[in-house]
Amino acid sequence: MGPYKKYWYALIGVCIVMFSLLGYFGAEVYRSAPPVPSKVTTVDGRTLFTGEQILDGQTAWQSVGGMQLGSIWGHGAYQAPDWTADWLHRELSAWLDLGAQAVHGKPYAQLDVGAQAALRAQLKAEYRGNGLQAGDTLVVSERRAQAMAQTAQYYDRLFADDPSLVKSREHFAMKENTLPSAERRQAMTHFFFWTAWAAGTERPNSHVTYTNNWPHEPLIDNVPSGENIVWSIASVVILLAGIGFLVWGWAFLRDHDEPLPAAPARDPLTSFALTPSQRGLGKYLFLVVALFVFQVFIGGFTAHYTVERSFYGIDLSQWFPYSLTRTWHIQAALFWIATGFLAVGLFLAPIINGGRDPKFQKLGVDVLFWALVFVCVGSFVGNYLAIAHKMPAEWSFWLGHQGYEYVDLGRIWQILKWVGILLWLVLMLRGVLPALFARTKEDKNLLALLTASVGAIGLFYGAGLFYGERTNLSVMEYWRWWVVHLWVEGFFEVFATTALAFVFSSMGLVSRSMATTASLASASLFLLGGIPGTFHHLYFAGTTTPVMAVGASFSALEVVPLIVLGHEAWENWRLKARADWMAKLKWPLMCFVAVAFWNMLGAGVFGFMINPPISLYYIQGLNTTPVHAHSALFGVYGFLALGFTLLVLRYLRPQVVFSEALMKTGFWGLNLGLVLMISTSLLPIGVIQFLASASEGLWYARSEQFLQQPILVTLRWVRTFGDVVFIVGAIGVALQVVLGLMGRSSRAAPAALRQAVQAG
Repeated sequence: MGPYKKYWYALIGVCIVMFSLLGYFGAEVYRSAPPVPSKVTTVDGRTLFTGEQILDGQTAWQSVGGMQLGSIWGHGAYQAPDWTADWLHRELSAWLDLGAQAVHGKPYAQLDVGAQAALRAQLKAEYRGNGLQAGDTLVVSERRAQAMAQTAQYYDRLFADDPSLVKSREHFAMKENTLPSAERRQAMTHFFFWTAWAAGTERPNSHVTYTNNWPHEPLIDNVPSGENIVWSIASVVILLAGIGFLVWGWAFLRDHDEPLPAAPARDPLTSFALTPSQRGLGKYLFLVVALFVFQVFIGGFTAHYTVERSFYGIDLSQWFPYSLTRTWHIQAALFWIATGFLAVGLFLAPIINGGRDPKFQKLGVDVLFWALVFVCVGSFVGNYLAIAHKMPAEWSFWLGHQGYEYVDLGRIWQILKWVGILLWLVLMLRGVLPALFARTKEDKNLLALLTASVGAIGLFYGAGLFYGERTNLSVMEYWRWWVVHLWVEGFFEVFATTALAFVFSSMGLVSRSMATTASLASASLFLLGGIPGTFHHLYFAGTTTPVMAVGASFSALEVVPLIVLGHEAWENWRLKARADWMAKLKWPLMCFVAVAFWNMLGAGVFGFMINPPISLYYIQGLNTTPVHAHSALFGVYGFLALGFTLLVLRYLRPQVVFSEALMKTGFWGLNLGLVLMISTSLLPIGVIQFLASASEGLWYARSEQFLQQPILVTLRWVRTFGDVVFIVGAIGVALQVVLGLMGRSSRAAPAALRQAVQAG
């Protein structure tokens, strides 16, 4: 550890304490998850359905795309309703009408204020009362059973091909006969009921529902709890305190006087001859941009579904429905971004090993590549067969579609993907460990941190295997966010920071001590908030108030290092002037500058916009979420992967001259397109929905009647401009990579760009 002892102790201490919190309150998630009753009966003992049928409904919902078609508890897609909030409101409204007819002989809407208030008081007492008896039997009144049956009938018709709901299916971007089996449609309605029951029913010995009073539903006084407000204010205070302490620490603890080393006359990385495994990385770079372009085009296609189900007059929804294209859009992003990270790691491994390949390294690199292609294609085909209901229902979860956003690929493909990541880990360690344990006096602290981050990436993806097809939804969400938040936003962030520090120090542009100190400090800061900050995704996923408190407090600390990333952007930017040969690395550096900007805006500002419990209470499941998702996932990890791709390309094809026209078009097209997409469409729609959610309820903000208002339809059409600019930028970057891999320099680039844009 040497002079970095205090930084290592801080990092190790952070990991121990934060993982202890994550584990302790994870056990609380298991203990307090909303129970699935063994059966649901009426007061006279008539069984309506069983717990097994509820879980059958969960698997049926997964098979139609799950979170890619509407959302549950606010998690998922945004065009169709949130089925939890929608079911709850429809059932409550049906109960009120049944009560009004029974007592007054006319619909609820025609009653006077006093009669309506009396019925609402009865409604609240019945629905917020728990109803569980003998531990696991849920008993409902006869009136509620009738309201449930009426609501279920609507969903049965909606997910079939009832002619009266064709327009609704078009507005929800649902294909006709979304779920062909009548038996499975009925089971799915039981699952929808259970999610709504958990959202409207108070926990035993508590004054809040299983979902902490989410969603906002005035009919039964589902409003923010006192704890929600307290921890929201606390999170703002913690954020301000965190920023203040970071500024003080930066001012007083860092070494202001450490000079930058003299830049070498020649790029040190070019002193190594390319090894066979490094030369084999060109196909990885091609896969990155191929999947990137596919993801961008399929994303534009998916966005078009939000304004009309036909694609300029051609109805493709029966073959490529919204739930499928959105699945492919997200999965393609995860595949190409991960491939970019894997490629830079495999490029660095021989350099760390003294410019040599370990035995059979080239074979391992080739096997890993084709394994990635196999898993990508196989999972995409499985997604299609599941949503098209062309595979047996019992195969869907394993080979088709898990139904959970970001981990949509079938379980077999998920396992194979993890096997591929473990193979990458082995390939990395074969290059890193000999250098790490070599008997030299060289400072190896940065290499040790890089090794640790590589190990974390290899191992922690396996957390996604800790839930099954019929696992309680709350428990599933806990483990799903280990992958989506902790694996991606935590350990990939540490790996990227450390890998860049290793590259720049190996180039002689920054000292090894400065790079090591900065990386260790950054890792501690990222993981301090990032590990327990995982809980900010679980405020309303069937968890208790302590989980909300931990998530709100530590997710505020996640934002702290992101707010001050302007300095990192400046440090990366000024590296291009450190040596003449750095001019060749201009565009990778530009991508890293963009990463710092979008980390600040997308992950920091837009992330905190939806982080406090009071904020997320009203806007979870609205278009404010994709504002954060697009600007953070692509703005940070997308630009990182593209920067790594261009960096590796620069060394694989040192003779190639990047086209300024092509790269300016690509870089600024991607940034401007992302800005336009957010500022002219997603954010305005999200703000308008936020007002509706706060005033009327989440069901209304996601309803057909609200989303089909002319202003919102127009704003969704306006997104086309940002999408087109973004697509042009994506084509520009992809063309540069492809031309570079072909060994063609800048003279060929402008003509190729013109042809691609015209073809598009």
